[in-house]
Amino acid sequence: MKPIKFLAAAALAVGTIGASATVSQAGTLDDVKAAGVLKCGINTGLPGFAYTDDAGNWTGFDAAFCRAVAAAVFGDGNKVQFVNLTGANRFPALASGEIDLLSRNTTWTFSRDVDLGFTFVGVNYYDGQGFIGRKSLGVKSAKELDGASVCIQTGTTTELNLADFFRVNNIKFEPVPIETNEEARVAYLADRCDVYTTDASGLAATKTTFEDANAHMVFPEIISKEPLGPLVRQGDDQWADVARWTLNVLVNAEEYGVTQANVAQMAAGSDNPEINRMLGSEGSLGEMLGLQKDWAANVIKAVGNYGEIFDRFLGPNTALGLERGQNALYTKGGLLYAPPMR
Repeated sequence: MKPIKFLAAAALAVGTIGASATVSQAGTLDDVKAAGVLKCGINTGLPGFAYTDDAGNWTGFDAAFCRAVAAAVFGDGNKVQFVNLTGANRFPALASGEIDLLSRNTTWTFSRDVDLGFTFVGVNYYDGQGFIGRKSLGVKSAKELDGASVCIQTGTTTELNLADFFRVNNIKFEPVPIETNEEARVAYLADRCDVYTTDASGLAATKTTFEDANAHMVFPEIISKEPLGPLVRQGDDQWADVARWTLNVLVNAEEYGVTQANVAQMAAGSDNPEINRMLGSEGSLGEMLGLQKDWAANVIKAVGNYGEIFDRFLGPNTALGLERGQNALYTKGGLLYAPPMR
């Protein structure tokens, strides 16, 4: 095996979650309506999840959720102001009110939920942390990385998981702190670190950008649970409900077979009362949320159901080529399950 190199100068920077306590802030829905735009925090750039298209518009799996919430509130998925945030500054941005919603591949943890004072509205992607390294390194497993230098984004759960994994396996490593995924990609390709670790989906996304992707391998170990989901400030139940039930609509719509193509027809009324309640032809679910009766239909018109979003940005026919796996509906062996629309 080719020896793993050591960096000459250790630059251990202890990353912190980096957010102060959140101040409860009720009335976000009214504030968003008054502003006429949803301020939505997303990644600084991650293929599949948050990236710009040829016209310079932000798109991707996480960006689609921002558009879904905008469609729920305004009936128009384009009324979004995207705010690019790093792992370190995403929480201060949400706590301070700079953004209304964070949709940036963020792991739901105890401390973020309880101590930092945020409310996770659900899980929209079940992930786990992995490693990528050059095949020429001669390493087949993360447990063979004793003495390796590891690129790691600060202010993330991956930073903490990394320390736990190496401690449990009694092996040493040298962290190379990086602030953004793009910085990590550049540093890894410039040989500033032996391996890069982040969520497995992020590794798949980053690998698609490599000129010679076949020269690199993702190691088999998944060392953590990473339930990723959108979050809002704690203390505003109405706004949390708007975000939570927008996510639930996306999942339920897939289960019920409501798609971007047939939602207009289904919204006129169907034989399924749950679909009728969701799309507003029966009941008053929208009114209960402070939204229009057709809010859910507008969500699906704007971005499609969960399965359509997944297939468009992450699925087997995309550059990432991800299978649904745990992110399949519970009816198909996955973990996705949304409460009923009643």
